[in-house]
Amino acid sequence: MMDVPAANQAQTPSAMWAGASSCHTASKHPRPLCTSPLTGFQHLNLGSASDQAPPFPPPGQTSPWAPYSCHPGACGSILTPPCVNGPHSPPYTTGAIPEFVPDAHERNTVEQSPNSESRYGLDPELLPSAVKVMADDRAEWEGKVFVSEPFCPLPPLPTTSCMVEDRGSASPNAIRSTTYCLPHDGPTALLARLPLAALIAPLARQNLKKPLPVCTEEVCVKGCRWCGASMCAAMCWQDCGQRFYCPFCGKLTEVPWQHYQPTEGVDGARLDRQQRPELHMGSYEVLRAPQGEAAALLLAMDVSATALRGGHLEFVTKQIQALLTSLLREEGGASWSDVRVGLLTYDSRVQLYDLSPALSRPHMLVLTETEEEMQLPAREGLLVPLKDCVDAIVSVLQLIPQFGPEGDDSAGVPVDLPVKAGLAVLQTLMCPGKLLVFHAAPLIETGRAQTSSGFFGASRTKSIFQPPEDAVTLAKVCVSQGCSVHLFVLSQQDVGGAWPGHVPYLTGGALYTFNHLQGHLARERFSSTLRRVAQADVAYQAELSLFVSKGLRVSGCYGLFVPGPSPSQVAMATLDWQTTLAVQLAHGGALDETRGVSIQAVLTYSTRDGERRSRVHTLMLRCSRHLQDAFRHCQAQTLLTFYCKKMYCAVLERPLQELREELQTDLTEALASYRKHACSASVSAGQLVLPQGLRALPVYINSLRKSEVLLPGLRTSSVHQRLQQRCEVLRLDTSASATHFYPLLLPLPPSPANREPLNQEEALRCSGVSLHPGGVYLVHAPHTLLLWVGARVPAGTLAELFNTSCFSSLHSGETKLPVLDNPFSLNVRALIHTLDSDAPCARELLLVKQGDACEELLQCHLVEDKSPNGGASYADFLYHLHVNSVRLLQ
Repeated sequence: MMDVPAANQAQTPSAMWAGASSCHTASKHPRPLCTSPLTGFQHLNLGSASDQAPPFPPPGQTSPWAPYSCHPGACGSILTPPCVNGPHSPPYTTGAIPEFVPDAHERNTVEQSPNSESRYGLDPELLPSAVKVMADDRAEWEGKVFVSEPFCPLPPLPTTSCMVEDRGSASPNAIRSTTYCLPHDGPTALLARLPLAALIAPLARQNLKKPLPVCTEEVCVKGCRWCGASMCAAMCWQDCGQRFYCPFCGKLTEVPWQHYQPTEGVDGARLDRQQRPELHMGSYEVLRAPQGEAAALLLAMDVSATALRGGHLEFVTKQIQALLTSLLREEGGASWSDVRVGLLTYDSRVQLYDLSPALSRPHMLVLTETEEEMQLPAREGLLVPLKDCVDAIVSVLQLIPQFGPEGDDSAGVPVDLPVKAGLAVLQTLMCPGKLLVFHAAPLIETGRAQTSSGFFGASRTKSIFQPPEDAVTLAKVCVSQGCSVHLFVLSQQDVGGAWPGHVPYLTGGALYTFNHLQGHLARERFSSTLRRVAQADVAYQAELSLFVSKGLRVSGCYGLFVPGPSPSQVAMATLDWQTTLAVQLAHGGALDETRGVSIQAVLTYSTRDGERRSRVHTLMLRCSRHLQDAFRHCQAQTLLTFYCKKMYCAVLERPLQELREELQTDLTEALASYRKHACSASVSAGQLVLPQGLRALPVYINSLRKSEVLLPGLRTSSVHQRLQQRCEVLRLDTSASATHFYPLLLPLPPSPANREPLNQEEALRCSGVSLHPGGVYLVHAPHTLLLWVGARVPAGTLAELFNTSCFSSLHSGETKLPVLDNPFSLNVRALIHTLDSDAPCARELLLVKQGDACEELLQCHLVEDKSPNGGASYADFLYHLHVNSVRLLQ
């Protein structure tokens, strides 16, 4: 519990200090107990003992914690910052917070950390800490196994690595609910002001104690014949096993005689329950028949005059040769040797290559008609197994850089030309695949200009985030064919409407930009990214079906895909292990408390070898009539991921400021509802009350509000950067989303005598006050790696890490740590390699020196501070949340 100024109490500064002193000395009138009898609730988490302030000083003595003081209270500390109606008092707002944009001189050094200060006198160090919440959860689950069973308690946080034992309910890595106890009916859910949703990652790495079971379609017991839901542990057997009740539609289905088994016991379980994974496990996979075509790898290269003049083409061809050769040489690479590979080049025309081993040399097919729908001859030589065509491909790749430019490409080469050509190849041979496009020509402005003019206008019905209609149409065709587009742009230009990433991201691919491949670091990143993209294991022609218990319905689905007619049916060209969708639920009636709630996600997809499979995940949850149960079973990181996906999808149609205000309003109303309906303790208006599981939610939501996608203005980022960051974040899973909005700030202490590896779990709070000029710190987010070096780092530390003892000799920007044979260098490079191993593409390691102009890159990741782009600090945002939530109850 924390005291903040009461919303309806006016005090002068002197009265405030007098009130604080009397509070310290009034032992004859003890403060009401603030501990809640409800398990799992906490009014304020102040972190570890080291985070707490010293006792309140005696009257007349100056406090070292001015302009406020604190002392331990009944369940935390009581803070008394300046009064709400003083000179810095904010007006009552429903969503907007006055933004702070620091001047240039206030950002010169992190040591002074002006952005960490609260304009209302709150000490950020005494506020609930997201770092401590994660550390406490890891300590609780360290060395333990989470048993995922029906109506299980809250699972470990997404950022906690924990083994999972499947006992009838899906792993939280596959399905995670915003609350693990849903309100019984719609009015109760509306009263809670909490979103009812589930985060679904169908191909997530589940950390199961046992491998995911696989059964054939013929052997597996069929699911509901009415709604199409798959068999799961939530089905209730009746009439000695002759029929089962489906919780998703509420109907009975007869069991075919081939799959009949009698039941036993009071719960009516089938005798063969333990022998069938579909009857007793939350996740399993089914092999479907017949088998389809294997996926192909199609490579498209820009051979325009720009590519030839810039030297990009020669470099790209060498990298492709190295990639294909390495795929054949890998251990256990038999499956890679059978992958069918195709090759095409393009400028103003498209050139295809017949790589059939029966030919003495590869044949080139030139397509001159590219305006209309491409019609290709059904030639098997367009896609050939790698082991049979590697020599032919290498010979073509060696000749391509010798092509002479045919015409002037100053007008640009359309990026969708190779996509249409590659798609036509896959359609002709009726197979899914990956299309890797290497584009070097200038980008072409589309007909609908996407400039920053009017970007934040409240009257605009569509924003620049909205993809053009032709891009959506092309993406739909790619989805139906199972073709994912990965676009490597080698000419980085910000042309207003020419952002080429819409089709790649809508098809499960991505956009990778390189600044003309200048320098060996950029070329190393290109090589590593190319290898990761080509070897990534993905699902092709994926169809996701969602089922929820009778009494609920799927009201929305948010993620990176082409929306369909129903939110409960999603089609995707490809998806990987990290792709996560947010599914919003709504009540259609009262729920059955005895049966609980079931959520099922069925992903039907094709493997790289052409196998057709269905992966089934079923999560079983409790429901309750008591509102406090919903708050008790929430987790902040799950809510953050849901809000992120919902708001990042809403930017297609709604103004950014409206979305920012909605985020603050939703959180304010949720805290007010908890305070009024779920907190049984006696608290004053000046005391902040937070549910146990939502202690870190304010700092997460504030970080989301001031993210690059939702912030107004274009001060430090271009339109293209905003578009790309939106797409990259939308596909992240829950753990990566939490790390994106609250990056890991890791101290790198040199320890020559200690050869233990650096621990990525020893993170600090994301604030400037955590940085010391004599230290080195690593900032890790899913798409960012920053290495901050203080101005007073000892010369010995610089020598061990950078092979130089002079701070001024370090250069800010992209860097690569030298390979040095000392414990500090070995540990730091090992830590960076570990953090980078799960990234979908190779990341830049950016060196940031204290005091340099590029230090603003770091300040954008110190999310507890005021943002250099605008955006309130964590302390000020929490202050506004409390004041507005109290005023809602007056």
